Amino acid sequence: MSAPRLNRLLHLEDPQATSDGAGGFEVTWVVVGQHWAEVDALTGRETGRGGTSLSLQRYRITLRAAPQGSSARPRPDQRFREGSRIYKIDAVAEHDLQGRYLQCFATEELAT
Repeated sequence: MSAPRLNRLLHLEDPQATSDGAGGFEVTWVVVGQHWAEVDALTGRETGRGGTSLSLQRYRITLRAAPQGSSARPRPDQRFREGSRIYKIDAVAEHDLQGRYLQCFATEELAT
């Protein structure tokens, strides 16, 4: 297995709930780190939600590993941002037996 080409800079974002002043909350995204990564397109499909047509593209994002519990390790409730593109993290797994890299499976949604 060859080493991944970590040639794209992604910003890892974490959701933060802040009070909206009316008893509810508003979610804002805060950058908690950045990772050089390899981004590979997997499957894609089109779906309709709420009267809007969406294109759903799945990706495998490979990056250097961080230990369990580390704030640098991505979690499924977080997302990556690359400019205006947003990749919602669905799952995180080890890429290799030595634990040098992680694979994040993510989805990008685009209104069509």
